[in-house]
Amino acid sequence: MGDQRGFLKHTRQLPERRPVPVRLRDWHEVYEEFPIKDLREQASRCMDCGIPFCNNGCPLGNLIPEWNDLVHKDQWRAAIERLHATNNFPEFTGRLCPAPCEGACVLGINQPAVTIKQVEVEIIDRAWSEGWITPIVPERATGHRIAVVGSGPAGLAAAQQLTRAGHAVTVFERDDRIGGLLRYGIPEFKMEKRHLDQRLAQMEAEGTIFRPGTDVGADLSAADLTDAFDAVVLAGGATVRRDLPIAGRELAGIHQAMEFLPLANRVQEGDLAESPISAAGKRVVIIGGGDTGADCLGTSLRQGAASVHQFEIMPRPPDERAGDNPWPTWPLIFRTSSAHEEGGERLYAVNTLEFLGDDDGHVRALRAVEVEQVVTDGRMSFEPVEGSEFELPCELVLLAMGFTGAQREGLLDQLGVDVDERGNVARDDGWRTNVDGVFVCGDMGRGQSLIVWAIAEGRSCAAAVDRWLMGDTDLPAIIEPTSMQLR
Repeated sequence: MGDQRGFLKHTRQLPERRPVPVRLRDWHEVYEEFPIKDLREQASRCMDCGIPFCNNGCPLGNLIPEWNDLVHKDQWRAAIERLHATNNFPEFTGRLCPAPCEGACVLGINQPAVTIKQVEVEIIDRAWSEGWITPIVPERATGHRIAVVGSGPAGLAAAQQLTRAGHAVTVFERDDRIGGLLRYGIPEFKMEKRHLDQRLAQMEAEGTIFRPGTDVGADLSAADLTDAFDAVVLAGGATVRRDLPIAGRELAGIHQAMEFLPLANRVQEGDLAESPISAAGKRVVIIGGGDTGADCLGTSLRQGAASVHQFEIMPRPPDERAGDNPWPTWPLIFRTSSAHEEGGERLYAVNTLEFLGDDDGHVRALRAVEVEQVVTDGRMSFEPVEGSEFELPCELVLLAMGFTGAQREGLLDQLGVDVDERGNVARDDGWRTNVDGVFVCGDMGRGQSLIVWAIAEGRSCAAAVDRWLMGDTDLPAIIEPTSMQLR
């Protein structure tokens, strides 16, 4: 701890966001550069708190007080070594993770928490710019071949760990580029894809083989996969989208978020001149108040939407922690993302009843009602508020209501893996499915969750696979499936 009074001398500070009128004209990340002097002051706010609850709040077990102290002391190379000791991809988590570590920060009991996430991303960005991140090539080859199906954060983390352990790892991805939701689900203004591409280049130099454009279960059968590889890691995510089966759902102009967002990203990749599903000039309604809904909001605004309304069926969260939401639990409070700052209107405690169409079969409006959250005998329901129905004109509706589990058709059915009651691939305490040699990690086994959980699961699953193949492992196992608290 370099400055024992840092948390008393400095208040929480984050980098400025670029002016809204400026950033809506491009797709670049929204933050201005953060002066190093200010960042070191922020790192100095990390206290000598005895028990660093931030470590436990982070599923990766990041050594947060250590690299905060190193940044404050201007020891950046040591800081990236400590950061990489627990996290393969801090350039992803530093931009995309909601930072449960900050919710658990001891300083957060009565002050704004330490800016952990910002320190993290500054460490990794400096490490890349200084050329400190180079391929870590294994010293020996084990002779074992491993297939990783899915190239999101869980699959990439498992692949990098297993490659570094000396195994021959091939990552299969059904999309035409590697990255999963990092590539096509996350808008450029949240994470520019150059950060993904430079990490993939490192992994290729280490020996990981990538096979995009390969739909395992269609282009390559499950039997061929298991015959060719000694172990298989399933990391295909939770891709079954939650739908809204109400009257009018069949109308044109109603799309899933994961139909809308990938097309916008393909425009940025140069694949398309313009998106075939565009918000330009349209009145847009986004149904779903989470991060994906905010991504749809920022994308719609950049495409030139005439107006945007975002619906959330839950009531508006409080501005401060409620009495039943004490530290160090995750704070369920009202948050404003960069997209919400840019425009649009958020409506809470609203349920959509019906989509209304025009004579051409295109959505022209929706009918909705305000609701009240009611808990009866431990069961929650949303009861309509009498006289609160309303109609809202719209030409584009985006469904951003999350995912309900893994896709069973194709690979999972061919493998014959068991699926639990939540629609996820079942696994034991060693990350194994019921099929010998087949393991699962990330959202495919856990259900829809956070990027930091995906990376933590990928790392831990890699250790289990290495142990299964070699009898022992030097890879770190951070978490166990049976002991995880779902978030």
